[in-house]
Amino acid sequence: LKPGERLLDIGCGWGAMLIHAAKHYGVVGHGVSLSRAQTELARERIRAEGLEDRITIEIKSYAELSGTFDKISSIGMFEHLGIANHDAYFSAVHRLLKPGGIYLHHAITRRSKGDIRKTLRKGPEYKALIKYIFPGGELDTIGMTLGNLEARGFLVHDVENLREHYHRTCRLWAERLHARFDEAIAEVGEAKARLWLLYLTGCSIAFERASAQIFQTVATKRARGPSVLPPTREDLYR
Repeated sequence: LKPGERLLDIGCGWGAMLIHAAKHYGVVGHGVSLSRAQTELARERIRAEGLEDRITIEIKSYAELSGTFDKISSIGMFEHLGIANHDAYFSAVHRLLKPGGIYLHHAITRRSKGDIRKTLRKGPEYKALIKYIFPGGELDTIGMTLGNLEARGFLVHDVENLREHYHRTCRLWAERLHARFDEAIAEVGEAKARLWLLYLTGCSIAFERASAQIFQTVATKRARGPSVLPPTREDLYR
């Protein structure tokens, strides 16, 4: 990220990525979200940081966006798309990314079992997850992600598995929820509080045991000649 660059954050949530990028790297940020509640809180946080002239957020689908951006990030959003929408999604990102721009794709994946039908089969835990926590969510495999990126005109530069980071993150979330469980019950009711405590605990175990993975992938538009990117991961993330 460089000062003055336009950064698009797809599924920007509460705005943390955009705020960090604007404060520390001087970018002009734009986010899209489908959640009105998240967007309202994100805008409050942006105002509190004095960054209203640097960051804008719309309640809009990525598919409706126009223009181009120097950098695009997608963090924890892709899992909610549904596999049937992946081709359209990657095509939209390709359209929105400037030549020479960089796309950061951060998403949870499932393990490939060779046969596509076996891989995409939904076990009882998965069915409970999409019924109670993330309706409509579907996980692909890292192989499917990379194949789709290449098929949609991207060149993949780096793929990093962060599952052990996320194991710790989910464990800390579960511990903090447990420590303030009475407050959570008062806010959302005992059934929902128990459900989320079970979910976060189960996620921590899944990432620890490698039943689930979370990959961060860096890609650019495919073009002939040098990529003009730093040659190593250390330089790439600096």
